[in-house]
Amino acid sequence: MLRPMISDNSPLSRVRQRRRPVRLSGTERGGSGRSGSPLAGLTAHEEELLKLILSEEVDYIDSPEFYRPDAEDRIYKQAPSIEKPDVSWYRPLMDDLTPGRDRHGRGRGKNPGTILLTGAQERVLFLQYNYARHCMRQIQMEIGDGIPSLTTARELLRWHTIAVGYREQIAETNLALVLAMAKRTRMSEVDFADLVSEGNMALLRSVDKFDCGRGFKFSTYACRAILKAFSRQGMKLSKYRQRFPTDFDPALEKSNHLETVRALHEKECAEEVKHIVLNNDADLSDVEKTVIHHRFGLELKADQVPLTLEQVGQIIGVTKERVRQIQNKALEKIRMALEQSYPDAKTAIDGLATEN
Repeated sequence: MLRPMISDNSPLSRVRQRRRPVRLSGTERGGSGRSGSPLAGLTAHEEELLKLILSEEVDYIDSPEFYRPDAEDRIYKQAPSIEKPDVSWYRPLMDDLTPGRDRHGRGRGKNPGTILLTGAQERVLFLQYNYARHCMRQIQMEIGDGIPSLTTARELLRWHTIAVGYREQIAETNLALVLAMAKRTRMSEVDFADLVSEGNMALLRSVDKFDCGRGFKFSTYACRAILKAFSRQGMKLSKYRQRFPTDFDPALEKSNHLETVRALHEKECAEEVKHIVLNNDADLSDVEKTVIHHRFGLELKADQVPLTLEQVGQIIGVTKERVRQIQNKALEKIRMALEQSYPDAKTAIDGLATEN
């Protein structure tokens, strides 16, 4: 009589179970009592990995093949060896993920190193992967809430290494599937690299959930899962943009530090010039002081504006050209006084003369 395909590994039972703390020894790892621990032969990394494995039940897809007397030999030793893919092409390709680009002949058609598996080969890989996880689950059940022996711990870690290796092999064999689905998906609002990342995560979840005993190809199951992941990513981004509708503004990313420093410098220079004129540190004559005061409005109120050359000329009884000459001579005196007291503020007078 065969065991049920889904027992306590059903999704409902996994939801009901909670992560439980794992105590591998009577003392803290790395303490003085480590030598007396039953796991003293493990490295610190192996102990951390073992604690992580024991913290939750290992999920797997059950199969009648697992309960045959010679299951391990049939699944591993008697099964044909399957070539591992070469994924060296994938990392350089990720540097230039532009949809529709040929990528020097690698963007279309079969990518270098890609292996197309038959249904029988996929079944072999998935049986090997799930049998390793099945053995891990059996060891977990034997350990229960107790502390595993060193032999049991090493056996659990060995099956974990085998499971991880087959999981990576299956995922790497189907990496091109994610790229192909991403290129066919038209989602302009989603970055292509983010789309590929979501597809890779969906591919890994599909490896864990695929049941090879139903007779379907893995790509049939994975394509649907990848498309659903793309759809969820698009909906997530759409909701985010509805909540935060502000578009990217390059001006907000630009620092205004230089403008702030420049404005502060000009303000300090203007205050220094005003101080020189009001205290007459530049030895200005009465006519020169009158011209400077009226032309640049040093003591004007906020609603008043400086006078023009012609208006100042009418006040002192000269032509506007004469007023310009008096103004330039006074500015030269102020410049000399300013350079003596504040050398860095020389440009303030030049800007003042240019504007007026």
